[in-house]
Amino acid sequence: MKRKIIIPYNPKLKEVARRLRKSSTLSEALLWRYLKKKKMCGYDFDRQKPIDNYIVDFFCNELMLAIEIDGISHENKSEEDRIRQSKLESLGIRFLRFYDSDIKKNMQGVLWVIENWIKEHATLPTPNPSQEGNFKRHSPITKEE
Repeated sequence: MKRKIIIPYNPKLKEVARRLRKSSTLSEALLWRYLKKKKMCGYDFDRQKPIDNYIVDFFCNELMLAIEIDGISHENKSEEDRIRQSKLESLGIRFLRFYDSDIKKNMQGVLWVIENWIKEHATLPTPNPSQEGNFKRHSPITKEE
């Protein structure tokens, strides 16, 4: 197993992140259903994760991937978001961003984008045969062969 990279965070944001997790938006709750418990290609995601002086919606440490949902709270904040993302990218974090409406209206498409990003940017280790039953692909996306 890869060693996790330790990412700095402001400890004062832990309680803020906890409150955000308890008051998730509908889009966050909907996407979380597909990211939690290693359902997305076997990777572990956290939600409302403090990183540096910011909180990202979803984060996978192993992939160094942040997933952000841009909704009403992001309106008129494009410059702030750009600065924030640039700072986090300087720590090695990569981003996928989706509009709130995409989550609600095209979940399959969003999941497809996330899954394809993972396939292009990461390789999963071959599962240990003794754990084969635990290593399942949970993606709801079906593909035509």
